[in-house]
Amino acid sequence: MLEQQKTLNSGNSREPHKDLNLLELARKAHERYILRNNNNDLNDAVGYYIQAIKQNPDLPETYYRLATLLYENGQISLDSAIEQCKVAVSIAPKNPNTHIYTGYFLKLANNYDEAEIEFKNAIRINPLMAARPRIILASLLYEKFNSHKLSFSGFLKMVYYACSGCLTILWDFPSLKMMYRNFTDDAMVSVYKTYGSLLEKINNKSGAIEAYDIAAEKTGREEIFYNKIGDICVKEHIPEVALNAYKKVLEANPYDRDALIKLATVIQAFFEDKTDEAIDCYTRLLEIEEDNDKIYYELGHLYLKKNECLCAVNSFNRALEIEPDNPFYHNSMAFALVQLGQHDEAIDHYQTAINANPDPIWTSIVCQALGSVYLEIKENPEAAVALYQTAAVLNPESDECHVAIGDLYFSLDEFDSAIKAYCDAIKINPENSRAYGKCGMALWEKDFTEEAMVAYHKAIELDSQYAVAYNNLGVIYLDGIGNVRESINLFEHAIEINPSYTLANFNLARAFEAVGDAMSAAKFYQKSLELNKLSDELDETDIQSRLFGLFEV
Repeated sequence: MLEQQKTLNSGNSREPHKDLNLLELARKAHERYILRNNNNDLNDAVGYYIQAIKQNPDLPETYYRLATLLYENGQISLDSAIEQCKVAVSIAPKNPNTHIYTGYFLKLANNYDEAEIEFKNAIRINPLMAARPRIILASLLYEKFNSHKLSFSGFLKMVYYACSGCLTILWDFPSLKMMYRNFTDDAMVSVYKTYGSLLEKINNKSGAIEAYDIAAEKTGREEIFYNKIGDICVKEHIPEVALNAYKKVLEANPYDRDALIKLATVIQAFFEDKTDEAIDCYTRLLEIEEDNDKIYYELGHLYLKKNECLCAVNSFNRALEIEPDNPFYHNSMAFALVQLGQHDEAIDHYQTAINANPDPIWTSIVCQALGSVYLEIKENPEAAVALYQTAAVLNPESDECHVAIGDLYFSLDEFDSAIKAYCDAIKINPENSRAYGKCGMALWEKDFTEEAMVAYHKAIELDSQYAVAYNNLGVIYLDGIGNVRESINLFEHAIEINPSYTLANFNLARAFEAVGDAMSAAKFYQKSLELNKLSDELDETDIQSRLFGLFEV
């Protein structure tokens, strides 16, 4: 019977050492978090405090320390933090820390009178070890002095608590211990930073990375040292390592502003398949800087990259709400609206951007974009020509402006004007193979066969991979001067460069048909028929009739 009673008692009693072990683990993690601002330490501390409360709800320290961590990280409200601290006071009214933390949160809530009472209670409990409540009370009185204009006696109290706090800190061992820990931790960080910087200066980048890696492990200051590793790797063009380094910084501190910006920039520059991760970075940045128009601007372009045009429009619209006169935001908004088919609104935004004209070269490009909208969507070639000409005036060195003008005139069958525009482009940039190729096409339409051949040969000389030039020159040899063998060589070269080139396959089939090679002609007519289902460049019935006609008796 006695044995049974003993068993029952042991089953109902707490094991104090377990509570203390958990509390000690929580304290250490909490100290590490204060020193290093590492998110892993935060999670450890919160976890241990919660376990400690579950095992023993009568430990006051767990309440006010947990309240501090959760409030600082936005997980509970200020009122909730005050209530938690008051629970700690009710459990241990003679514990000065319960009053210090309660007073601290009351001070944050601007409840100065109650906060002052709590700090004085903490001082009264242990006057000789009350450096912290004295100094905090002095700062509270200083705030009251600024906002409520304290009396002279209040001012004297402020001076008294400040001076007595500075004096008692000399034997306030918890405060001294934390100061010592801060000093030693900062000293170790400084040594590693100095050593790593020295290795960087002597151009030993791999040694610096290794030193910073060791420092991150030894000191726990990942946000400092992995940031440095990432920066080195960006400069040395090692984006994979930089990516992982910045991610480690964010594991330690998920809202490190600089690391979020750097990670997003690295992803945008080197990892096109990780657009969602870049969007996540900018979304987190918005939690820090809700009214940062540049973040919305970057987000808009990332959504465009994903073809999520509605999200892009929303992002650009938010950027414009913050900075309504920014021409770059108007230009991007216009582009997104074009993708959504909202052309009239897009034109308004393009015109706003052009009128702002922050830079002639940039504005020239915007004029070309708006010209394309007028030409291709609004079917207004006069407005398009005017915009292209404006673009050419804004940027006289732009050969592409004249190419665009040439394309417009070519679409209107005004070949003389098209040839002139292409020649203007060539004058500006004699290395523009596209201008020669397009000029060759306009010359061919004007029946200037030899001149067209010269233009295409020059285009190929400038760009040996210009498949369109090979195809078009082949057409001239086939249909213009009857040199079928040379045309076959040219068509085959075009297909070698671009195997999916529907028109080149069709023209090669025509050339083989012209020399009587029906089997080869059938092969390439069939290939062009298959490719045309995707490209839809040619009349399918024309290809079929030519294919079937090869074997008619």
